[in-house]
Amino acid sequence: MTTLRQLYDSTCKKLAPIYGDREARWLFRTIMEHIKGWNQVELALRADKEVSDFIVGRVDDATDRLLEGEPVQYIYGDTYWHGMTLKVNPAVLIPRPETEELVDIIVKDNTKSDLKVLDVCTGSGCIAVALARSLDFPEVSGFDISDDALAVARENTSALKVDVNFFKADALNLSKVENEFDIIVSNPPYVLESEKAGIDKNVLDHEPHVALFVPDDDGLKFYKAIASYAKTALIDNGRLYFEVNPLTSSQLKSWMESEGWKDVNLLPDMYGKTRFLIAEK
Repeated sequence: MTTLRQLYDSTCKKLAPIYGDREARWLFRTIMEHIKGWNQVELALRADKEVSDFIVGRVDDATDRLLEGEPVQYIYGDTYWHGMTLKVNPAVLIPRPETEELVDIIVKDNTKSDLKVLDVCTGSGCIAVALARSLDFPEVSGFDISDDALAVARENTSALKVDVNFFKADALNLSKVENEFDIIVSNPPYVLESEKAGIDKNVLDHEPHVALFVPDDDGLKFYKAIASYAKTALIDNGRLYFEVNPLTSSQLKSWMESEGWKDVNLLPDMYGKTRFLIAEK
């Protein structure tokens, strides 16, 4: 029989060459949390106890999938983000820590109640759901072009018991509305095709390219379309929030200023990279 400590050591040894020691340990804890519901303390207390062949087999199966580059979030269908467990699958991007920062910026900036909020290119619904939970009695809507993504977003609202109106629309072809929203936010596709060489294999092979990449010669196409829509859809002095590509952020700022947006500001993320743009109508 195998002890939990032996299983831990052998699994981390397999994963470390690809993921590094620290992430390998985190991946083992994540696997065991999903298989047995054990947290880090329980794992330590059980370290010298034997585990069944069934558990060993489950861990080995997950390890093999990780070695093939499949994200652990897709293996188990969820991720922990902004204080909540979200459903995810290959139809949606796995929410990043930087996007948590975007939510926190919006919440800090907007303390009024009953604000009307629109999340463009909502994907898993992570931003919309987080804002519905964090703002003071907001009315939140979100849309995406993908039916499969919208199904995930609706599953998240149901599981987390929040009210968000999700609907299908194309961010590049939006019907104009007048003075509808206090806040519009978007984390649209923004990775340039030329950046693919530097993208991790597990992202390239498993996450949806339609939600990631834009052509090098039209890197701002989503931002321009969304900002043009927001020009009428926001109330006067309403705010537009973007997660942005550091490589195109200055170009975007200049374009928005030329289009008459006020107080266009770029902000860094926790890693010091230019990651967010805020503008006022």
